[in-house]
Amino acid sequence: MTTSPASSGRPSPEGELGTDHLVPDIGKRSRRGGAMMMAGQALRVMLQAGAIIILARLLPPSAFGVLAMVAALGVVLDFAKDLGLSAATIQKDDLTEAQISALFWINAGAGCVLALALFLGAPVLAHFYGQHVVEPVTKWMALAFIMSGLTVQHWALLRRQMRFGAIAVMEVAADLAGFATAIALAYAGAGLWALVAQRLVTPGVLMVGAWLACRWRPGRPRRADGLGGLLRFGVQVTAGGLVTALTRSVDQVMIGWLWGPTVLGLYERTTRLLLLPINSINAPVYAVGMPALSRLAAHPEPYRRACRQLLQKVALLTMPVFAVVCVTADWVVQILFGSAWTQAVPLVQWFAISATYLPIVMAVGLLYFTQDRTGEYLHATVIDAMLCIASILLGLASGAVGVAAAIAVVGVVVRTPMAFWLSTRHGPMRQRDVYSAVLPAIVAAVLSGAAVWAVRRFYLQDATLSVGHLAVVALTALVMMGLTLVAFAELRRELAMLLRYPLALRLRRSAAR
Repeated sequence: MTTSPASSGRPSPEGELGTDHLVPDIGKRSRRGGAMMMAGQALRVMLQAGAIIILARLLPPSAFGVLAMVAALGVVLDFAKDLGLSAATIQKDDLTEAQISALFWINAGAGCVLALALFLGAPVLAHFYGQHVVEPVTKWMALAFIMSGLTVQHWALLRRQMRFGAIAVMEVAADLAGFATAIALAYAGAGLWALVAQRLVTPGVLMVGAWLACRWRPGRPRRADGLGGLLRFGVQVTAGGLVTALTRSVDQVMIGWLWGPTVLGLYERTTRLLLLPINSINAPVYAVGMPALSRLAAHPEPYRRACRQLLQKVALLTMPVFAVVCVTADWVVQILFGSAWTQAVPLVQWFAISATYLPIVMAVGLLYFTQDRTGEYLHATVIDAMLCIASILLGLASGAVGVAAAIAVVGVVVRTPMAFWLSTRHGPMRQRDVYSAVLPAIVAAVLSGAAVWAVRRFYLQDATLSVGHLAVVALTALVMMGLTLVAFAELRRELAMLLRYPLALRLRRSAAR
């Protein structure tokens, strides 16, 4: 007699794998999920910013530099561990129990293999940098790949089911646990090892949380029909991701090799400072956009409209902010790092310019994944990587600041237009859709940056940092942002809808009474 999953006590696979129930109200789920993810990401940004501020005052730049020497390689290996199979799980409509089990064991095995490779390669990495402490740090950080490999598919299933509330809670909890561990150990005098402990605690909490939140459990390893298509999709995504990761690691590897851990620590911290809000915004964009746009891929006009709105929101959330950061870099460094990090000011200025285009360039990558154009994604990624590496080599002779400047200039002038053109060659979206979506944000960024610079230069007369001066700068930027919202008819309509919603909600509640 065959026992059903329910009667055997095992959760039904259909409850975790099916997505038909999401389609009727996918717009509502996307908006609600996006709001939850953004709230979670806002809390994560505050936690991470707090950790950056505290740890920068407890640890020297060299400690962050040593960790960055290992982490630069870890970023590359992390893509190899995923193998693009999480994206395959989210994107595929008719996923079976056998397929997801096979993907789980592939990811778990990849995590273990990469952990072993990193452990055995630790002496080589230490010799390359000429830093003996790199070897034990590398060996300990290898453990994170085992935990991450066991988490990939459970995390993908949660995203597939659009369970963004659970995802947000787990991400915040993992960050909080990691930061608390690092700060406590740094305060106790553990130095560099406080940062290593953080890198182990965070994936450990995520692993436990994902297994508790997702009811699915893997079956025994075996072949599955249709697995080849999933693997091909994953390989193409992984190849593109690996190229991107290699590109983003080249600058840190070269700076660490040429100038040592202290200079790399300054470079890595400023990079992380600017990537923190970018990743915190793009994470929910991909988490919400992947399943939502994948379901709309067969409907060109709704797809185009949804994608355009998504790009517009990403640009408005990032471009004006980083324009202001660029012209207030000295204040940003003083607030976040302290007076001992003043050498990071020009780095923050150049990275802020890069940060104005990176979020939208990363967001247009959704066009490839949700339209099953992973082959094109790989080609586009290789082209972008070549441009990025060329800019790094161009600026390398001028030190870390030269590298940051070259990346910023080449990114604005060449990489961004190239990304827009390549991503819209096929599918419902066209170049004009992308440019029209980001135009309001460009206007807001130029107005905000110019106005804040003028206020500091002529009104505050380059005065030192104070709460009052920060308030003046913030008010100036908000006024420019408000003028932009009023200037564009599409934004006026959306703003009016947002303002009417609370009133309509109150009226419905009053009528219900």
